[in-house]
Amino acid sequence: MASPGAQGEHPSVTLFRRYLRIRTVQPEPDYGAAVAFLEERARQLGLGCQKVEVAPGRVVTVLTWPGTNPKLSSLLLNSHTDVVPVAKEYWSHDPFEAVKDAEGYIYARGAQDMKCVSIQYLEAVRRLKAEGHRFPRTIHMTFVPDEEIGGHQGMELFVQRPEFKALRAGFALDEGLANPTDAFTVFYSERSPWWVRVTSTGKPGHGSRFIEDTAAEKLHRVVGAVLAFREEEKQRLQANARLKLGAVTSVNLTKLEGGMAYNVVPATMSASFDFRVAPDVDLQAFEERLHGWCQAAGPGVTFEFVQKWTEPRITSTDDSDPWWAAFSGVCKDMSLTLEQEIFPAATDSRYLRAVGVPALGFSPMNRTPVLLHDHDERLHEAVFLRGIDIYTRLLPALASVPALPSDG
Repeated sequence: MASPGAQGEHPSVTLFRRYLRIRTVQPEPDYGAAVAFLEERARQLGLGCQKVEVAPGRVVTVLTWPGTNPKLSSLLLNSHTDVVPVAKEYWSHDPFEAVKDAEGYIYARGAQDMKCVSIQYLEAVRRLKAEGHRFPRTIHMTFVPDEEIGGHQGMELFVQRPEFKALRAGFALDEGLANPTDAFTVFYSERSPWWVRVTSTGKPGHGSRFIEDTAAEKLHRVVGAVLAFREEEKQRLQANARLKLGAVTSVNLTKLEGGMAYNVVPATMSASFDFRVAPDVDLQAFEERLHGWCQAAGPGVTFEFVQKWTEPRITSTDDSDPWWAAFSGVCKDMSLTLEQEIFPAATDSRYLRAVGVPALGFSPMNRTPVLLHDHDERLHEAVFLRGIDIYTRLLPALASVPALPSDG
């Protein structure tokens, strides 16, 4: 087992493991330590550093490498600093020790999601600066809080602030997913998260009687209708080999609530659903479908949104698009196979796209199982280092995209 900063270890790997040890784990992330780490990187790399507190204790850290032409819009490299909780008993190694095993796998929460990308950005910029490069477009690296709990006190607030508008972002990169094959996945859109709570009211009474019009019976009809729809979408996905998960609408029943005692029929019961709505779905028509399921179940059945994203956007992957041409051109030059997909879950890219910034989700991890949020989340050091090489080629191309009409 390699120790921290073991002799002969690549300095970029040592830095990565150092960042992984910062416990930015929800629900109480140590954001202060992460911001201090990033400030230190800014000093060492000679980058501008701005801290924007978007909510109490929620700071977006912006590291800036100025371009040679301030009239051009900037390249935004986004990553989030928080990670999801762990069940330590299911891990082979302490999830916050960033242990590297004899084969070169680094075990840590955030190894894939997405502290690897944060360090890859930083190390690519470090290399390019050390080689004396300058590019026309300014490069901003944003490190945001709270993505893992929806970004509501992170990117969602940041994109509305004057500090964000002052960045003049023309194009953004954000997180993607590992790909177990030789290919790399790139995400050009996302499904819309709709978290829906259905509440059913009915006649209460004694648990020994056949009471008519109970809350449970009516709720059961809604649950049945939603799960039947789930099965339809699942079959549609399985029947077409060309479809990926992000292209269909998924739903899961995630909470059932109600009742006070075994022998009391409750007057109210509720079911909560996690819908992920595909970007080509007519959202108004889909909401009407929800209304229809509730109406068909009987009187006293209503629904409310706990989360409702209504601004799906698609980033162009047409060869005529200058940003895509720059991104895909580098990948072609490096013989990287790209698989284009709609992201099946939600990332901060949705907030960027909604304010008009085209964004691609890309985490350069191939030949790697998808282990985000899983036990024993890990990344091989060779895959991590290859990712730095890839960004070292991508950043010059993207930061050198010629002036566009949108640059104003």
